[in-house]
This record gives sequence, structure tokens and C-alpha cells, in this order.
Amino acid sequence: MDSSTSVALEPLLSFLAFSLSKIESGFYRIPGSAVVARYVKSSHQNDPGRTILELILVIFAIRTLLQSRTRTDRSGKHFIKFSEKEIDELVDEWVPEPLVQPLSEWEQKDLNSVPVIAGPNGPKPKLLATGKIVTNLASFNFAGLAGNEKIKERALDTLQKYGLGSCGPPGFYGTIDVHLDLERDIAEFLGTEASILYSQGFSTISSVIPAFCKRGDIIVADRSVNFAIQKGILISRSTVRWYDHNDLKSLEDTLISVEKERKKRKGPLTRRFIITEGIFERDGEMVDLPKLVELKLKYKYRLIMDESISFGTMGRTGRGLTELYNVPASQIDMLIGSVANGLCSAGGFCAGSAIVVDHQRINGTSFVFSASMPALLATSGSEAITFLRNNPSVLLSLQDNIRAIRAVLEKTEGITLLGHRASPIIHFCLRTQQQTLAATQATYDCEAEERILQDIVDDSIANGVLLTRAKRLHGQEMIESRPTIRIAATAALTRKEVEKAAGVVKASITRILSKRK
Repeated sequence: MDSSTSVALEPLLSFLAFSLSKIESGFYRIPGSAVVARYVKSSHQNDPGRTILELILVIFAIRTLLQSRTRTDRSGKHFIKFSEKEIDELVDEWVPEPLVQPLSEWEQKDLNSVPVIAGPNGPKPKLLATGKIVTNLASFNFAGLAGNEKIKERALDTLQKYGLGSCGPPGFYGTIDVHLDLERDIAEFLGTEASILYSQGFSTISSVIPAFCKRGDIIVADRSVNFAIQKGILISRSTVRWYDHNDLKSLEDTLISVEKERKKRKGPLTRRFIITEGIFERDGEMVDLPKLVELKLKYKYRLIMDESISFGTMGRTGRGLTELYNVPASQIDMLIGSVANGLCSAGGFCAGSAIVVDHQRINGTSFVFSASMPALLATSGSEAITFLRNNPSVLLSLQDNIRAIRAVLEKTEGITLLGHRASPIIHFCLRTQQQTLAATQATYDCEAEERILQDIVDDSIANGVLLTRAKRLHGQEMIESRPTIRIAATAALTRKEVEKAAGVVKASITRILSKRK
């Protein structure tokens, strides 16, 4: 019986063997089939259950592709029938929901109060609404580079040669010789091995941080870092420890507690970073760089420092706090600066070792996915560095103007000046019993103070001096700061002009506060 059954099945088995042989030979003619076969064999050998799972997934995928894309009732018997008139009425009655909440009366007034400048910006711009020439203490034109004729001439030459846009990210076809020249100029200017350009100032630090800091790493950061740093820290998903604003004793205590915590739980050594600003955008305070470097070396941390305000303003030739404190730039692992603020161009940079820079060319998201800055702006940045090298006296004029502004405002009743005495940005808030920027919100009325400060700004503009409040993203920033007015000093004005402008601001403060009494 068994032998007769085998004889009967022999032609069928021979046919199946022949068919499988043909299918196998046909499969191996397909390019890449050998790789697939090798993967399936190794996968089945190591984990047979995985083969069954993958087969089920393949069947499910094929079934999903072949079945109908919708589950609607094609017969339409369950549909509600509308007449053309009813359809038109429903369309007319439909009111789309707003994408954002409507502005409040105060927010609308605040938006309408923003002045518009006619023509190029500079130390003496013209307002579009009134046609009036005002003294500009609002724009970041610290070294007076805005409107520099030599820089404009070189920018126009570059525009005629390369056109306007770069039309691509740096790693593809967006990099040309002027970008490489600016990177080299910045590195030589600061005394670092290399530097890398970013096309937007805000996204520079918010890309640098997550390029190096990952999940499981330790970040120790100042509580009052700017919003861009806050976003970078958030994106990194690292473990964060905060220390009190510009308090290096608090920083050291935090570094010690981090190490104690690691030893207590017997955790592995991870990458550790200190993140701070050179001059804080929030209030103009300046960090003690030598002490900061000492702590960094003592506790074996990497240092990421944002010099967006101090680069181009501090030191004999504008190299920033490294020049001011005579600290080698190599002691700062990632030195971030703003080409927009310090050089009156656009974008930002990160300077450091060649390894640090090359790592960002692949891992810096803003560098990889954003178009390069226009060539004319790169040329403007290089020319601005040359100007600072050859004209260090402009920074002496800047410091002289800073002292003149502070001398006038320090005598003004009702306000408190904030920040370091050499900072090119000067903040002042309304005077209260608690004189710190980080005062708890229970001690002041944020909206009321913003209204008073805006009245001072409006009165000052009406009298010929352009000011601005320090704008904040309420509800999004880590801490709510006291409302302040921010003055940006500039070397483009003479000391007499600066003193006159500061006198106008003082008179506006006195006038507005006297009405509130």
C-alpha cells in the first residue's frame, strides 16, 4: 500500500521539485536577492519565531494594500440625503474656528505700537508713520557697523557676483568660498582651530546643544539663560540641573551634588556640560569667565558658552570675554556667537576644536537642514571682522557711551538699572522693594508694569529716542522675568548725542511715573 502510494505521488513530487528549482533560479536572477536570502536564512536559524512573525506582517501588508482604502458604505443606503438648498444653507452657516485666540485689547495696542522704519536702519533712522528722524537706542548696532560704506561696497560686489540666495543647505551646494572665508576669519579672530556658520542666530545655540548633549547626559545650566538655549536644552532630552542666576557658588554646589548623586546610585560616568551666557541677554549680567573655567576643569565638565552679546563688543578688539579676561578660547569647548549682533550681518557661529566643528557638519540640525546664509552677508561678516581688527577705538567709544548712559539713568528716580556696568545692553525695571530681576511674580503686577514701561517707550519715541521693551514669551519661558526696558548702546553716536538721548529717556520716565502717583 505504501509503495503504491509513493509510486503514484512520484510524478507530483518531481513536478514540485522542478517548479521550486525554477522559482529559486528565477529569484536569484533578481538584483539583491542573494542579500535577502542570506538575511532570511540567518534570521530563521537564530530565531525561527521571528520568521513566522515576519511572514504574518508580509501577509498583513499585502492584504492592507489590496483592500479598499475606505470603509464607507458604497451603496449609500445609510447616507443622509441633502437637497442643494440644504447644502448651501449649511455652507453659509459654517464658521471656521480661529487658528489662534484673538488678541486682547492690550496685546493689540502693544502690536500697533511697534514703530516701522522707512529706509535702512542705523543710528538715526526715519520713522515711517511720522517721517521723524530718531536716535536709535533699540537696535543691536554696538560697534556702529550698520550702514558702513566699505562693508556696503563689498556686499554689493558679492551680490553682483553670486546673486542673492544660496539656494541650498551648506552640506549640499549652499557653501561657496565666501562662507569658508568667514568661517576661517572667525576662527583666526578668536584663536580657535575652526568654526562653523549657521544661517540663523536663534537656531545656532538651539542646534549646537542637542548635537552634543543626548539622553542620559548631564547639563548644568544657569536659570536665566535665553529662550534659544532653553529650547536647545529641551530638544536634547538630557538630565538638567539648574543653578542660581550668575552665582558661581551655586554652580559649584550643583556640580558637587551631581557627583554625589551619581556615586550614591553607582551610576556610570556620562558626558557632562555647563551651559551659560557670556553676557546675559535677559538682564545684561556678565559671567566671571576665569572662575567658570576653573570650575569646569576641576569637576571635568565641557563648557558651552553663548557670546551672542559679548562677541563684537567686549575686549580690546571685540573678541569677547576670552579677550577681556585673557582666557584662551581653547578653554571653552563650544563658543557660540552671533554674526547678526556683533557683526551686523546675519546668522551665528560655533567655534572650537576641529573635531567639535566637524561633528556639527553632520549632526547640527540647523546646519544640515537650513539653507546657507546669502553670500553678501558672509562677505559683510568678514569685512566687519577686518574693521574691528583695524579700528579697536570704536569699542572704546562704545564703552564711553555705555558709561554716559548709565551715569544719566542712575540719577533717575523710580527705576533700577540692571546688569554689568560694561554690558552694551542696559536693562532697567521699575523700582520696588525687591530689586532683583527674578523677583517672584507675587511681588509685582507684570501686565501693569508692562503698560507703564510701554508708556515710557511711546513718550520717548515721541520725543526723538527709539526704545523698546524687552519682549518675553509669557507661559513658554522657564522663568517669568520682571518687565524691563532694554537700551542698546552704540559706538555710532557721539558722547554728546548719547547723553542727550539718555536725558530724553530720563525725562520720559519722570513724566510717566509722575502721572501714576
